[in-house]
Amino acid sequence: MAIAVLPDRGVIEVTGPDRVAFLQGLVSNDVSGLVPGQAVWAALLTPQGKWLADFFVIETGEAFLIDAEREAVPELVQRLSRFRLRSKVTLRDVSAEWHVHAAWGAPPPGCEVVAADPRLAGAGWRVLHATPLPADASAEAYDAHRLALGLPDGSRDMAAEKSVLLEGGFDELNGVSWSKGCYMGQELTARTRYRGLLKKRLFPVEVDGAMPEPGTPLTDAAGAEVGEMRSGREGRGLALLRIDALDRAPFRAGETIVTPQIPAWMRLPAREQA
Repeated sequence: MAIAVLPDRGVIEVTGPDRVAFLQGLVSNDVSGLVPGQAVWAALLTPQGKWLADFFVIETGEAFLIDAEREAVPELVQRLSRFRLRSKVTLRDVSAEWHVHAAWGAPPPGCEVVAADPRLAGAGWRVLHATPLPADASAEAYDAHRLALGLPDGSRDMAAEKSVLLEGGFDELNGVSWSKGCYMGQELTARTRYRGLLKKRLFPVEVDGAMPEPGTPLTDAAGAEVGEMRSGREGRGLALLRIDALDRAPFRAGETIVTPQIPAWMRLPAREQA
């Protein structure tokens, strides 16, 4: 078992008798069936269907706890609060009251709030505790773990008001419900899926050479731009790449060679038709 404290994560508490209906109409995933100790991964979108933030929603029995990027928490509380209207809900930034951890290999015992990471079985568990738990791994080690699985990390890999969910693997990684009722941004998300409009997406990559800075353009052997680098660490990273350029890999960022890796969980329409 490995457990790491994640200081870059914060927590929002959502309470009140209307909390389920309130979130259900706003976020990309279905929160209506959550039971205590269970989590969903979801996103908040613009009305035009572009990514604003993603987070884990964990049910405690009395509240939803939203595990989100710490720097995004104040704005996220503000954005969500705009939609309260007459809903009987209260939103609070409780980041000072909870410490967010990630565990993988096995769930840690004796924790206040533990929920399996719903994206992949190998991703591990999200752990919230009032005090920091004894850690035997670093936040950097967890970052390497999620990169090896090809999991995006919020604003490090998605661009606010530009990215669409399917670029980040939200379909395969259980981050969007296709059966629940309407939510903000649903129309574009559904149209992208059912009309096959996705042209680029995040891919795990192996990096041979100096790690390119986020946003660095990636080019093929002919010098044509095929995408850009996003987050990375220790020879692994994520890159936003054109799907139709995959057969021209590996790519370059200066002297660095970047090679896409297609994980077992990823579905590519062109390959399904082949």
